[in-house]
Order: sequence, then C-alpha cells, then structure tokens
Amino acid sequence: MTDKAAPAPGIASPSADGVSAQTRTMLWVLLIVYIFNFLDRQIVNILAEPIKTDLGLSDTQLGLLAGPAFAVFYALLGIPIARYADKEGTNRIRLISLALAIWSAMTAVCGLAQNFVQLLFARIGVGIGEAGCTPAAHSLITDSVPPAKRSSAIAFYGMGVPIGSLLGLIIGGIVNDLYGWRVALMLVGLPGLILALVVLFVLREPRHLRPEIDAGAPKPAALSTGEAMREIFASRAFVYILIAASVTAFLGYGKALWTISFFIRSHGLSTTEAGLSMAVVLGVAGVFGTWLGGKVADKLGSRDKKHILTLPAYGMALAAPVLFLGYYMENWIIAVALLIVPTILNSAYYGPAYGCVQGLVRPQARAVAASIMLFGQNLIGLGFGPFLFGVLSDALAPAYGQESVRYVLYGAAWLGLIPAFFFWRASLRLSRELKSG
Repeated sequence: MTDKAAPAPGIASPSADGVSAQTRTMLWVLLIVYIFNFLDRQIVNILAEPIKTDLGLSDTQLGLLAGPAFAVFYALLGIPIARYADKEGTNRIRLISLALAIWSAMTAVCGLAQNFVQLLFARIGVGIGEAGCTPAAHSLITDSVPPAKRSSAIAFYGMGVPIGSLLGLIIGGIVNDLYGWRVALMLVGLPGLILALVVLFVLREPRHLRPEIDAGAPKPAALSTGEAMREIFASRAFVYILIAASVTAFLGYGKALWTISFFIRSHGLSTTEAGLSMAVVLGVAGVFGTWLGGKVADKLGSRDKKHILTLPAYGMALAAPVLFLGYYMENWIIAVALLIVPTILNSAYYGPAYGCVQGLVRPQARAVAASIMLFGQNLIGLGFGPFLFGVLSDALAPAYGQESVRYVLYGAAWLGLIPAFFFWRASLRLSRELKSG
C-alpha cells in the first residue's frame, strides 16, 4: 500500500499535505465529540469532594465511582464493539452518534442520583456509551489521512482528552459553587444529545464514498477475531506500547482525580480555585503536549521510524523528578507551576502511541488494535488508578490525616519511569514492524 492514493469520487481532492477539506471537517467534529467524551467522563473529578460530602461517601467509594464503575464496562464492551466497527459493512458514523447519545444521557442521569448505588449504575451507563467512540474514530482517521500524517491526526483527535478535562474542571468547579454538583452533571450531559445529531447528519462514512475505486479489485480477506488477536499480539512493539500506555493511564487517571483533592485538602483551595488551577495544568499544558507529541513524531519519524516514540520515552523520564517537586512544595502557586512541564511531557504519548498501533496491523484489525489499547488504558488505568489511589489514601490517613493524598502522589510521580522504559523498548522495534500504509 502506498502512502498516497487517488481521491475517491465524491471526496474533495487532498491539499498539499494530503488531507482533504472533508477530512478536516471530520477531524474537527470528532475532536468535539472526544471533548464531550472526556468532559462527561472526568467532570466527576472536580465534583468528587461535594459528592462525597452530600452522599456521605468514603475515598474508596469515590475512587470506585471515578474508576471501575466506568472502566470495567468500557473495557469489556470496547473490543466486541471495535470488532463490529472493523467490518466492511459497518457505518462507523452511526455507531459514534449512538454511543454519544447514550453516554450524554447517562451523564445527565448521574445528576439525579440520590445515593451511592444509583450513582454507581449511572456511571456504568456512561462507560457503556463511551465504549463505542474511540476505536471507531481511530479507524476513521486512519482510513482518511496518509500514513505520514497519522500521528499528528490522531494527536489532534487526542486533544479532546485535555480540552475535555479542562472544560470539566472549569464548568464543574464554577457550576458546583453556584448551583451544586447535580446541575453541573446535567448541564454537561444534555448538549451531547444535540451533538449526536450533528455527527449523524454532517459526517459521511468513507467506506460508502469510494465504491468505484474498489470495483473490480479483490477485497481484503476478513479476519476472524482470533486471527486479528494473533496478528496484533505478534507485534512485540505493540505489546511494549500497550504496557507503557496502560501504566501511563493508571498514573494519569489516578493523578487527575487525586491531585484536585490534594489541592483542596492540603492547600485549602475551593472547588473553583482547584478547577481553574488544574485547568491550566491538565487542560492548557495537556493540549500543548498532545499536539506537540504528534508533530514531533511525524517530523522525527520521517527520518527514522524509531524516533516516533522518542519524545514519550525521554519526556516521561524527565517528568518524574519535576512532578515529585510539584507535590512536595508547600506554596500552591509554585506547586501548580511545577506541574505544567511534566503534564506537557506526559501528554505527548497519545498521537505517537496510537499512530504506531494503527500502523502495526492491517486495516481489518485497526479498530480492534485501538480497542485493546483502550482496554488496557481503561481497565488498568481508569479502572484501578483512581480506585487504588483512594485505597492507599484511606490506608495512610491514620498516619498522615489530610496529607495522605500527598504521599500517594509522591510515589505516583516516580512510577512514571516505567512507561518511559517501555516506550523506549518499543521504539527500537518500529523500523522493522511498522507497515507502510
């Protein structure tokens, strides 16, 4: 497969960089969808303290709501939904639209919960809906952009993670202080139902726009689930990236929830102050880091494929000591400032990692490959990160009181060396394993 192909009938011709206007529209709409994805998923972080107070929850229950309640169902459903998305006859646009409508409605339902059990089931509903989004979106992007632009295109989509988190922190903090956490959840959930209609009527499935090109050409043989799995896990680079990304998510999701609680408990900030402070760190710095990671990967990777993962590998190693200092500082302004650079470096992996994954397998297995990555990131990362951080905080509370979260975050900072090592190991195998198309 070559890097560039003739545009299909009905599809706008590509610009100088190989990306058509229609593809750019698709990227922007998918970015907005992913912003809503993380906005609805992560707003619980800034609302954790008022939810805990109102419903009388423990830190362990908070961690369960933020982590396993969402992640287990997201991870378990992700692979079969991705398998469906990889089928030639599947309309991935309709799949994403339906998924968006489900998770948006369930986010609004979270605001109606009167106790822990009701909130738990509503969060499960959010996880079920969100399982249908990213594998299909990655597959759409990979089908629509040339391989040389893959890391930056997926990184562009990945900016939805920090932007959504940023908006969740700002909207959640301000609306909670004004009207309470229930209104905040309903306010961010309901607009997603409108966006689902936009997705359905604005985007077009690329598979349905190029019948003339495929006419008369033999179609690639479909892969069984077992064949797809064997192909995916035969790649040593994929296994290393999967480990690195899963540990990154474990630390990232844990820190995202408990760093906010850390600033509220240890530094005495309000939810609005903590939300705005973390918006700078997790939002602005995260957006820049995600964008930078994709651009650097495409630029360096054009010279030598192993350098696609250079920034994630070395960046995470450099981030660890700076992150530790940020949690150590007693002045909260200095602490926030010190968290900016590590956030940039730790966010740079998304485009390179997922771009590599899409290039390590054939098109018939791309959504499944992405879903396996998301399975690891969400089951291990989101499923256990916030939860185990909360368990450790409760365990350390008798000795350290309100400062227990600080000591948990000390350890999390240094554990960032683990994904750095595995990204480096994966980079050494990219030249021999990455496919050309």
